[in-house]
Amino acid sequence: MRVAFGADDENETTRAVVRSLTDAGHEVVRPSFGTWPELGRAVGEAVTGGRADYGVVMCWTGTGTAIAANKVPGVRAALAWEPWIARGARLWNDANVLAMSLKRLAPDVAVEVVQAFLAEPEPDPDEAENIKALGS
Repeated sequence: MRVAFGADDENETTRAVVRSLTDAGHEVVRPSFGTWPELGRAVGEAVTGGRADYGVVMCWTGTGTAIAANKVPGVRAALAWEPWIARGARLWNDANVLAMSLKRLAPDVAVEVVQAFLAEPEPDPDEAENIKALGS
C-alpha cells in the first residue's frame, strides 16, 4: 500500500509513524511541500491523484492539515487521536486521509492510530448512503 505522509515538523512521533509504515511494508510517498496548508493539500492531491492509496498528515494539533487536505475535492480527512476514532473514520466515513497531532500524541499511540486506520480496507456497507451524502 502506498501512503502519502506529510508533517510540518519532525520529532520522535513523526519518525515513529514513518518507521512503522515502512516496517509494515508500505511505500511512503513524501510529496513536496512547505507549510502545513501546503502539505495538507499535497498529501490530499497525492491520494486523489492516485500516487497514494491513503494519506497521513501531522501538524501541531492536526486540525490545520485536516482542513487543508479537505479542501482537495475527493479527500475525506479525519482528525484522530485514538485508534477507535481512526478505525471509525474509515468504517463510517470512508476517510482516506488521517490527520494527527505531532505534539500531543506519544509515538506509540500515533503508531497505533495509523495502524487502526489502515487496518480497515473498506467502509461499512451500512454507511454507504451516509458516505454518499458527504459528497466528494
